Amino acid sequence: MSVFTKIITGEIPSYKVAEDDNFIAFLDINPNAKGHTLVVSKKEEDKIFDLSKEEYNSLMDFSYRVAKAIEKTIACKRVGMSVIGLEVPHVHVHLIPLNAMADIQFSQKVKLSNEEFIALAESISKNFE
Repeated sequence: MSVFTKIITGEIPSYKVAEDDNFIAFLDINPNAKGHTLVVSKKEEDKIFDLSKEEYNSLMDFSYRVAKAIEKTIACKRVGMSVIGLEVPHVHVHLIPLNAMADIQFSQKVKLSNEEFIALAESISKNFE
């Protein structure tokens, strides 16, 4: 069972910003930038291209909606998207508010307090449509 499945089932807490029957979005606890959000398939699949076309398209639609909520919440030039999947073998998309190229390079991190994570998750969630 992946760490993301444990988050989905509630075994591990998260700063959830959106959820439906197939996907969940929550703040990355080791973010590249404030608002860095993970969109995760509830189906525990290792690789994004192992999803069916329908599942993949649904993931992209859900990610789009989360990105729009992030844009309404975080001042940034754009929201970048990255799919790597090496660190956790469970399909997920990184949505990262970008103001500089370094924001998406996974080499610098920002620190947020628990209170900042909670407030940020609530703010993004309110903008999710």
